[in-house]
Amino acid sequence: MASLKDTAKEHIPKQTLNIADLDRVNLTLPIEDRTGTDSEGKEFSYKVMIENDLEYRVPNTVLEEIKKILALKPEVSFVHVSKTGSGLNTRYSVMALD
Repeated sequence: MASLKDTAKEHIPKQTLNIADLDRVNLTLPIEDRTGTDSEGKEFSYKVMIENDLEYRVPNTVLEEIKKILALKPEVSFVHVSKTGSGLNTRYSVMALD
């Protein structure tokens, strides 16, 4: 049985990455809903895509952009998401790949 000390040394905090951290996003991967708490203790919900046991947050603006792409080109299977800015000034752009 591992000690608390050994377990603490090996602990890697769970972190939710951003969909823009991926080079290529497979549109067939499942999405799940999550709930978090902000610094003021207020609950909020968000969506994550899971790939290789890692969670990637999917902002609503990215979902809207993918919807536009699929309306024009329903056969798209992969996209690339990039982001600029940070915090409330974050902007996402989505490009179809294939």
